[in-house]
Amino acid sequence: MLDRITASLPSLAPAEQRVGKLVLVDPRAFASLPVTELAVRAHVSKPTVIRFCRSMGYDGLSDFKLKLAGTVSEGVPFIHRSVDLDDKVGDVLVKVIDNNVAAFLKYRNDASTNAIEKATTALINTCVLGKRIEFFGAGNSGIVALDAQHKFFRLGVSTVAYSDGHMQVMSASMMGPGDSLVVVSNSGRTRDLMDAIDIARKHGATTIAITCSGSPLASAAHIHLAADHPEGFDKYSPMTSRLMHLTVIDVLATVVALRLDSAQLLPRLKDMKQNLRAKRYA
Repeated sequence: MLDRITASLPSLAPAEQRVGKLVLVDPRAFASLPVTELAVRAHVSKPTVIRFCRSMGYDGLSDFKLKLAGTVSEGVPFIHRSVDLDDKVGDVLVKVIDNNVAAFLKYRNDASTNAIEKATTALINTCVLGKRIEFFGAGNSGIVALDAQHKFFRLGVSTVAYSDGHMQVMSASMMGPGDSLVVVSNSGRTRDLMDAIDIARKHGATTIAITCSGSPLASAAHIHLAADHPEGFDKYSPMTSRLMHLTVIDVLATVVALRLDSAQLLPRLKDMKQNLRAKRYA
């Protein structure tokens, strides 16, 4: 949560930046003080404090303070344990797993259920209308887009995944009202993805971005699902952030599956599983 605030500061209005800096200086105090005192300390109005909380993806001050209190008191902050050249296999095993587990726990505390609700509602509407859900990503995020397409097509949804910039622009140009575009990006600054999401929006499609807070992509989408992790996006293979993005996709697919018409969906899934048995050795 604190990493998200730090990443978002440059994109906020000056008054909201002062509120964000107040949080970072003493998060425990911020979680316990009334809004009047917070406004005085940040030299802003009370509505500005509330706007800041909503800019961070929370429903309001109460929701923000609840999540903040959980972050600082439950011992769930991100634990970065870098791997050293002389580490033994056992050391690497522990560090990599601890890193991933800590990131998942942090996301659990930081995630905005309001944003997830909006995203799943948009995807369900697309399914009901018989329109298209498309998943775009570049590089490592392209792998996540393919996984998303694999999950959603089993729900009987018309869906594709593209990682090529030219295909993304062409496909976005064919989208329209009722369609949904889900864009996955670690940095939120990939030019091809920005071009595609702008085109899809102009054609009336609902756009959903799974990316870090404060990025251009987060601002360009109708719905932003924040996936903040202090893992530099310049790394050759940012593994933890990819796992986090896969988790977000899994949450979306699970909610959509639960809310679709089970009378139609469950028999199809059962039939699919039965047909796959012929592909395996007994």
